[in-house]
Amino acid sequence: AITDLKIRYRNSVLGVLWNFLEPLLLLGVLFFVFSTMFKFEIPNFPIYLLTGIVTYNFFKNGTTIALNSLTNRSSLITQIYFPRSIPALSSVITACIMLLAELSVLGVFMVILGFIPPLTIIFLIPVYLLLFFLIVGLALPLSVLNVKYKDVEFIWLVILQAGFFLTPIFYQFDMMPENIRNILQFSPMVQIVTMTHHVALYGTFPTINSILYTITSISVILVIGYLVFRKFQARIVEEI
Repeated sequence: AITDLKIRYRNSVLGVLWNFLEPLLLLGVLFFVFSTMFKFEIPNFPIYLLTGIVTYNFFKNGTTIALNSLTNRSSLITQIYFPRSIPALSSVITACIMLLAELSVLGVFMVILGFIPPLTIIFLIPVYLLLFFLIVGLALPLSVLNVKYKDVEFIWLVILQAGFFLTPIFYQFDMMPENIRNILQFSPMVQIVTMTHHVALYGTFPTINSILYTITSISVILVIGYLVFRKFQARIVEEI
């Protein structure tokens, strides 16, 4: 994970400082765009927006880094045996480090905007733990499938772009048409982002049904992801 971060910012003047500056600049731009040009009538909208972006970025970073975690280590994999799950798992840990940097930036925005978070914000920890397992459940199969099928990377990037707009990041879920809500409510990311907004902004807890569904769906994804990974991992060296 540390190596991934070093490679990411290699040959840059500021080095690992970009781990803080990059999310600061990105969140700053998105904050300006959505707060001035596409402002929604949502309480504490700037913090609502940034919380959703930080959460979705964790998901995006973990899965996209995992996509090429095996192919980027092809020379190592063909020479030394080690558990093939390690590169994907290290990608998720890398995303965790990036998440901590983005959360610190979010804290800076909270101070600037004079927002005092409720005590329930501590429950972001179990919510992000659920998200961690969701990312692992997707990172494992994505890493191994991308070795065999190069189209996986392009397809997943399109899914991530669509997912950003289909997840209540800069709007509230109940603003969508009912027929669309009935479908998107089954998305674990929709449930998780909604949870982060509840506990970080409004001091309320998600419903029991929402928690149970999220845990169940993520568990299913984790099991299926592991089974797919185990099926294809034996041929990684041949495919590389």
